[in-house]
Amino acid sequence: MKVIITDEISKEGLQPLLDDPRIQLDVRIGLPVEELRQIIGDYDAIITRSGTRVDPALIDAGGKLRIIARAGVGIDNVDVDYASSQGIIVVNAPFGNTNSAAEHTMALLLSLCRNITAANASLKANQWKRAPFTGYELKGKTMGIIGLGKVGGRVALRAKAFEMEVLAYDPYIAEKRGEDLGVRLVQLEDIIRYADVITVHTPLNGETRGMLNGEHFRGMKDGVLVVNCARGGIIEEAAMLEALESGKAGGAAFDVFTEEPPEGETLRRLIAHPRLVVTPHLGANTFEAQKNVAVDVSREIVHYLDGRPLENAVNIPKFDPDLLEHMKPFMGLVARIGEFISQLAPANPSKAIFQYNGKLARYDCAPLTVSGLAALLNRHTEQEVNMVNARLVAAGMGIEVEEVRNTESESFSNLITVTLTAAGSSRSVAGTLFEGVPKIVKMRDFMTDFTPEEHMLVISYADRPGLIGRIGTILGESGVNIGSLNLGRRAKAGEAMVVLSLDTPAPDAIVEQLAAAVDAQFIKAVHMKV
Repeated sequence: MKVIITDEISKEGLQPLLDDPRIQLDVRIGLPVEELRQIIGDYDAIITRSGTRVDPALIDAGGKLRIIARAGVGIDNVDVDYASSQGIIVVNAPFGNTNSAAEHTMALLLSLCRNITAANASLKANQWKRAPFTGYELKGKTMGIIGLGKVGGRVALRAKAFEMEVLAYDPYIAEKRGEDLGVRLVQLEDIIRYADVITVHTPLNGETRGMLNGEHFRGMKDGVLVVNCARGGIIEEAAMLEALESGKAGGAAFDVFTEEPPEGETLRRLIAHPRLVVTPHLGANTFEAQKNVAVDVSREIVHYLDGRPLENAVNIPKFDPDLLEHMKPFMGLVARIGEFISQLAPANPSKAIFQYNGKLARYDCAPLTVSGLAALLNRHTEQEVNMVNARLVAAGMGIEVEEVRNTESESFSNLITVTLTAAGSSRSVAGTLFEGVPKIVKMRDFMTDFTPEEHMLVISYADRPGLIGRIGTILGESGVNIGSLNLGRRAKAGEAMVVLSLDTPAPDAIVEQLAAAVDAQFIKAVHMKV
């Protein structure tokens, strides 16, 4: 295999490739675009960082390309969709900087607690002052970690070493993961209420953007310390500035921002605040991290040659064409079920069960399981989850995956059921295909019949006269139009479950109003990808 390197990569990190006699490694850094296009056709793999744009023109020129490796997290410079269409696997290195980010979190926190940056500047200005820089110890303080993934877990271990009590909020991590780390899994409200130090370690997505806002800050302890070494935007920067200016927050430390470099007036004021310690996105900037990402992508190339699973592939590799053609409609169905149930799941699931009934069960359902698992996990992890790495990601989260097949089916020729279990609770959703269209036909023991739509609302309550009308009135008065309604119930005046498809999202305030109006046992707004 011939591999070309087009950007500066740690030479130490390339050792797995240098040690493999099957691989010929060519380092061609800084080539003009046209020259790279002329020679790329000779190579089976390319390793880049951010300096090379792997666009459709380059991919077309690379007729032999089988794998594109990005030595880092971001893949903005790679056209992943086009690479996928050409059957080329794209890999990255999302965890090579895990330790670096965890250590930087602690470095910023300690600098904040001990006034390192201010004291350093004072002494370098030939001032010998001590009293203004009296700091705080971490011992005995409570740290609240939001996101207990690979980075958050390492921060938890380091905080424990400082004799801190550690609380963690991560509804997508199994209880066992918290036990193994010696931390207590709690709700976000408990983090807000009890933590002396709050640090975030989640991906940035629709659920986590603005995850800590002004309302949260008002519920925090006076003097709380806040750290963000994850992604800009998880913490609302205007709310952070207000908390610092009011004295609600004793200090903060940020490595990441919504704009990089920062441009807006709010960001400028926030960065200039004397109680904010800042660095310019240095979480991954260590020599070790740069070596690690090179090692990670090098190993992925070796794994590809060996036919082993690729842990950090960001697109879907080719399956057997005949099997894939047969499975395609059901892969879409199980992905919709996985995406749907992931938003209704109990906190900290420990097991995911994929059950296949009917004619479908005669076939190898592994592609379906990983497809559904990827959809289930994808919105809750720091990395892209796909059919290649879904089982590995689930294992890292402490989630057991079980597959059950049974050729018998009572009501449908094919039925797929996904069940998530956690301590003391479970949630299940079953679906089938009607003329190729995915349908949800069962939720728990409620029979249903609806097609998942972009905006949905799921409510369960004790059935009483007039409640459906009340739901419609509240949504109508708020300007939210109901596209369809599906009602299931166990018995007259028993528990009922209603699933609504909406033309637009229901605002949080309206969801709260609905919950109070029908005395909801469960209510959740669901957003499906279109």
